[in-house]
Amino acid sequence: MLCYNDQMPFRRIVLVLAGILFILPYSAYGDTAAAPYEQEFVATAYYSPVPGQCCYVTGGLAADRVVNGVGVRAADGTDVYPGMAAAPAAFPFGTRIAVPGLGVMEVHDRGGAIVELPGGVHRIDVWAGHGEEGLARALAFGVQRFRGTVYPAGAPQPPVALDIVRLPAPFARLKTYARAEGLLGARPHAGGQGYSVVLLQQYLRGLGYLTHPVTGLFGPATEAALRTFLSAMRLDVPSGELTERATAFLLAATRRKDGARNVIHTVHSGSSPRAVRAAQKALRLLGFYRGRTHGTYDDALFRAILAFQQGEHLVGAADDPGAGRIGPLTKAALERERFRILVAQDAEHLLLRHRIRERMRESGENIDRFLAEGDTGSDVRILQQFLTERGFFPREKINGAFGPLTKSAVLVFQMAEGLVRNALDPAAGYVGPGTLARLQDGKIRELYAKVRAEGWGVL
Repeated sequence: MLCYNDQMPFRRIVLVLAGILFILPYSAYGDTAAAPYEQEFVATAYYSPVPGQCCYVTGGLAADRVVNGVGVRAADGTDVYPGMAAAPAAFPFGTRIAVPGLGVMEVHDRGGAIVELPGGVHRIDVWAGHGEEGLARALAFGVQRFRGTVYPAGAPQPPVALDIVRLPAPFARLKTYARAEGLLGARPHAGGQGYSVVLLQQYLRGLGYLTHPVTGLFGPATEAALRTFLSAMRLDVPSGELTERATAFLLAATRRKDGARNVIHTVHSGSSPRAVRAAQKALRLLGFYRGRTHGTYDDALFRAILAFQQGEHLVGAADDPGAGRIGPLTKAALERERFRILVAQDAEHLLLRHRIRERMRESGENIDRFLAEGDTGSDVRILQQFLTERGFFPREKINGAFGPLTKSAVLVFQMAEGLVRNALDPAAGYVGPGTLARLQDGKIRELYAKVRAEGWGVL
């Protein structure tokens, strides 16, 4: 018994120590891994590019997706959402990061440029949204440096709370990156926001259809104004989105609005030849007059005016007061219809040019990204071919590599076109929106003439 009693305390101590040694490493490791800590970050923002934007920061959808990712799911398979962030591999998926004044984000994504920087500073990329709105936020976010609190995965964490809508989204910033086709290549729709909506609203205001302020939001006021415009142009297309055809009419109307009014004058049997000729031209355009433009008020012109008036329900019979004469009401109706016909003609030209551009894109003959020295690939080869056709680059040097010779050719082209003044210009030798549009415009004009003369088979 004495021996047993002497050994009991020792055995008890050993068991207690063993338990402590078993528990301590687990607890110590868990506390170290789960404990929040502060970290210095350099933050940027990225977005999800979508088809039909007016602007892409690299010049096209495919190139923006290379830089930003496809923008549907993150690297761990999570669907993109406000509060998602891309961080280096040192931060496991599920890690949360709280940033004063910004909110709490969660790591689900990676990126080639999202790495640890010298001095223990880490890169982090904040998801800023979809389309033009997301791009505007990402550009406005810029590069920021802050000290955040890191909450490792598997430990108690604050809820994700990052309201990206509160981040500034100045749509005017996108103007710099507008594509060559501008609004004709965009597809703004009801409820959407972006620079393409800003353009739509500006065009509608300029034409007098929208009195609401330009907000960049495609709301009920914008849709109502677009509906009124479409009705005036006799277009049977939806008003809840800006279709390709509606866009062409909108652009054509904007270009025509200052020069297509006040062409027609009051006309009667004693009017001047100039006023009569204007009426004859307008009525021929509308399909009511088939005589010569001789400036003489005759029976043929009387009948043409009368037919137009009857079609517009302005008069009933030939002996009605004002029948066969152009007074204020007939003048306004004639100008309105003349304007609509001219806009329709111009819109068809714009649509043809746009379809040629799309055909070039489908056949791989279009440049869909901005280019600079050091770039390589098919886009550079197309650039060199464009420059060769314009006489700025030697054909035998076409190789798909944007080197000093290509840069020099681009600069000479830019100076010839008045796009830059000299080699010190910030845009010198860089194929950005303006240079790209001017280069491709020459090719489109050439193909436009061929299609008009020979049909689509020429392409």
